[in-house]
Formats: sequence, C-alpha cells, structure tokens
Amino acid sequence: METRLFTSESVTEGHPDKVADQICDAILDKILEKDPSAHVACECVVKTGMALVTGEISTGCYVEIPEIVRDTIRGIGYTRAKYGFDGNTCSVLTAIEDQSPDIALGVNRSAEAKTNPGGVREDLTGAGDQGMMFGFACSETPVLMPMPIFLSHRLARRLAEVRKTGVLPYLRPDGKTQVTVGYVGGKPARVEALVVSAQHSPEVPMERIREDIINEVVRPVVPPNLLDDGTHYFVNPTGRFVIGGPQGDSGLSGRKIIVDTYGGYSRHGGGSFSGKDPTKVDRTGSYAARYVAKNIVQAGLASKCEVQVAYVIGVAHPVSLMIETFGTGKAPEPEITRAVQRLFDFRPAAVIDRFDLRRPIYKQVACYGHFGRDDLDLPWEKTDMAADLGSLLG
Repeated sequence: METRLFTSESVTEGHPDKVADQICDAILDKILEKDPSAHVACECVVKTGMALVTGEISTGCYVEIPEIVRDTIRGIGYTRAKYGFDGNTCSVLTAIEDQSPDIALGVNRSAEAKTNPGGVREDLTGAGDQGMMFGFACSETPVLMPMPIFLSHRLARRLAEVRKTGVLPYLRPDGKTQVTVGYVGGKPARVEALVVSAQHSPEVPMERIREDIINEVVRPVVPPNLLDDGTHYFVNPTGRFVIGGPQGDSGLSGRKIIVDTYGGYSRHGGGSFSGKDPTKVDRTGSYAARYVAKNIVQAGLASKCEVQVAYVIGVAHPVSLMIETFGTGKAPEPEITRAVQRLFDFRPAAVIDRFDLRRPIYKQVACYGHFGRDDLDLPWEKTDMAADLGSLLG
C-alpha cells in the first residue's frame, strides 16, 4: 500500500513569534481580570532589547503594560543579557488607542438587535469582524488531533520541560520541532522524520546535544511503535544554535497561526487568536468550530470532520455553516449539518456564554496549541454534546 507523508511543526515558548503571542494574551488576561467586558485587539513585536505593544483597547480599568511584558518575558526564561533578550532590562514601547467607534457600532449592538430591539439577548453582540473560521477533529490521537501536530507540540513542550527542570540545563528558551508522519491507508503508520532545533549554551558539543535530545526529548514523547530503523533524526541540523530568540529573529504576534491550530492538516481562515477578546470571531468562531467537529467525531458520526463558519461584521448570526467529513461520515453531511444547527448556537454571545470566555484563560494557550490540550481544562475541548448528536441522528 502506498505511503503518504504529511509534516507539521511546532515551536517552544521562547520562539520570538510565540514570545509576542504570549505578551498579547498576558495583557488580555490581565485586563479581563478587572474588566470582563473590555474590547482588546493588541499586537506585539519583539527584537533585541525591545518589545513594542500596539493595537486598540477599550476598557475602564488600568493595567501596567510594561510590567506585564517584563513578567511574561522573564517567565519564558529570558532573564540574562547573554541570551540576547532580558525581561529585566529590555525597553517596552506602547502605541495603544481605543477601539474604533465604527466597529463598536456593530459589536455592542448587532444588526439583529437594531431591527428587533425586543429580541433575545444572544443577538445583542455582533461579530467583531467578517471572515471564515475552521474547526477540525480526527480520530488519529486520543485528543482527536492529527498525529503530526500532536507529536510536534509534545516534543516542543518536552523541550521546555527538560530546560526548566534542569534535566538539560544547557538549553535556552528558543526551539522548534517538526514531525513527518507516514500514512498507510489513511492512518498514521510510522514517523518518517523528526526535527528538533534547540537553542543551547555555546560550550556544549553537538554530539552531546544530539544524544541528549534523542534520549530525553524524543524517546519519552514519540510512541516506540512509530519509530523504526528508517526514521530520520535531525537535531540542530545547522550544527549550532546559540543565537536565538528575539536576538536571532524578530518576533511578531499572529505569525504562527498554523502552529496554533492543526499544523496545516486542515484549512485555515487566516485570522490569528492572540491578543483578541472573545467578541473577535477569529478566536471565538474557531473555538466553536473545533468544539462541534470534536463532538461529531466523538459521537462516531465521522472519523474526520472539518467545520467552517463565516461571519459578517456587526451581525450576530453566521452567514454560512459547512461540514465536511471526507467520506468518513456515518450519516449524510446535510443531516449532520441540520443536527448541528439544532444543537449548537454560533452567535458570538452564545459561544461566549457556553465557554465562559470573558475570563483570563488565554495566555496558557498562547503556546503549544489552542486545541488538543489534555494538560488544560479548556471548554471548547469538551465532548459533552456527543451523546446528543448521536441520539438526534440515531
């Protein structure tokens, strides 16, 4: 049978783009602690010795943005100038304005609420932007995520763990992982290639780094039945990774949207998550679509499912809903779609209420993926509607 290869990547919390994402979500969390109704859309750029926070924030509270930025950078592990980035001494610049009043017209009071003032409460909040969002789930892993991104995230998390616990004390915060999985008959059969690039102290020989990474990072994470004599291992393939983090490359929030979602295995609408409050459907719509897709797969209605939902700015109800099961559905897709429309409410206010999204839960998912996180209790990862879906479709 022919083998099909698919590759996904992940990055550690010290990767410059992820440093920026975590700063944005740390600011969002701190604001939501004090003002759950705040409107936040912030971005961040990091480079050697500096962090720039920009965007639009409308809130009645005050937060100390420079201190939030420094705490986040220190928590990641950039605490010494020799790492090329130091949370204690870097400069923090801000360029923040209020949310546009033109956008607020539709977010604070949706088109439905304007035409029907006595309507239901869920119609009050309009979508914060136009766009399409995708959610995906498949039966390849226990958390219903594709195998390549599942393994890539776990390798990246393990890199951070062995650094922070002192198992490999010479590691520094930046790092990347990549996994190529061979599929036979549509199912993951083996790992074809593994890439681990880990920032390190300059005095450690490459031979030791390679041996340590394979023994302390790869083998504890990747199931042995997926590794064989033909698996290719690439550890720091350039031979040296001392200069990293924002010193080695500028970081920008919202630049790792494929890492945040499904590793390219599913389609993506293009919108990033970090730094956005839950009225922004780039985030909320994607969480709702993942929730629906996961419950469909958990219900046994398909072994692979993709959900697309699309919104118009200032309108509460989505303009389209698409469900694709890639030939694995146990019921016709139109029937599954009708069942989803009966059981799930995609209006922003309804999704916010279901998942209790106006609370500080976002910095924890700013790295290592927003989906498939069995280390966190995330409401959009629950499968509490699977039984209802199964009953409705018989």
